[in-house]
Amino acid sequence: MGKALPPQACTDDTVGRVLDRLYAFGTMRLFTDCAVRAVTRCDLERRYGHFATTSRSVWGAYQCAETQDLPFQVPYGSSKEKRPDLKQCVLSTLCVERAVPMWGKPEDGNASEKTLNATLLSEITQRFACYGVQPGASISIADAALVTEDNRAALRDTLCITRLPATYSACGRIIAEAVMHNRWEEVGVQAQTPPTRHRPGTCYTVAEGRVTLYGKAYRAVGVHSSSPDQRRQQHLQRDIQASSATLEATVHEAVQQEDCCHADAEAAAAKLRALQSADHGVQVDVEERPQYGPGRPSRPQPRRVQALRYGLQATLHERSEVIARKPQETGCFVLLTHVPTAGEMAHRAGEVLRAYKEQHGIEQNFGFLKDPLMVHSLLLKKPERIEALGLV
Repeated sequence: MGKALPPQACTDDTVGRVLDRLYAFGTMRLFTDCAVRAVTRCDLERRYGHFATTSRSVWGAYQCAETQDLPFQVPYGSSKEKRPDLKQCVLSTLCVERAVPMWGKPEDGNASEKTLNATLLSEITQRFACYGVQPGASISIADAALVTEDNRAALRDTLCITRLPATYSACGRIIAEAVMHNRWEEVGVQAQTPPTRHRPGTCYTVAEGRVTLYGKAYRAVGVHSSSPDQRRQQHLQRDIQASSATLEATVHEAVQQEDCCHADAEAAAAKLRALQSADHGVQVDVEERPQYGPGRPSRPQPRRVQALRYGLQATLHERSEVIARKPQETGCFVLLTHVPTAGEMAHRAGEVLRAYKEQHGIEQNFGFLKDPLMVHSLLLKKPERIEALGLV
């Protein structure tokens, strides 16, 4: 500490009183003062603001949190830490260059990240104004939770970069078009750390498109990574195998049927051809199946046909071109932005990707909070002290 201190100055009571003083002074007021000074003195880049949230489990009852008028609640919830027996709170943070936090506070333990995005976006201009950033001169970067109709309305003229969720049909369309037309632009390795033998550098390529969400047009930057998501690869293989097994069972059942009329067999063949999936096709032909009378046929005379039946001969085959594109698509994702392509705030597709990749810095900050060697079990007497410790 730079000077001699008595042992009683480092007790848990002292820490508790300090947290109470921080809360009484105003955690956001103190945090903003410190952040403004740090950002100004270190001359950090303030054009990009990275926003994310994380949850943190806490020990203790905190029953007063449900009755007192506090800025946030500490309830039970869906625990990402697999501890449903513990209450939790959510920490939201806005960072600038090199993941330096410029704003942050605790939120309700069950707060939705989509709602928190909307709240921040409505105040983002005022937040950046504290750091000398003019309106329209900053870009907000957040995860896929930003993509909602309410958040789009809250954005107004604020520029943003986010990830388009795969649940939107436009995401699959942009990826499919980029892979099909193969119009990729090389942007190289984006990692700041040097590659190793066990972790080689990942190369990225980008392709630009357009999407319309909630009545507004956006740039959609399709990104392909040379290191595809292994979980998506496994999921793809399971889907292809399941599609093949389901279609094969249907085909096997159909070829066992017979019709007395050729027209009925042709109708059944057309129905079977329509069952082909996106990954597999079915080649169906109608064949004659003669029915012979009883008894052993004689050599000089051919067997007498008593009736003529019609059945189906089907062959299941893979659509090689489609299946070949699927592994490429698993290594792709889509970035959504309305950052202009011309003017002072112009960004090319590769620059949009570079800005978004800086989001990993804020996740590393959260990794510090999740590391039990750094921040272990949180057991405080009052929720106010949770907010003050969140500031620290």
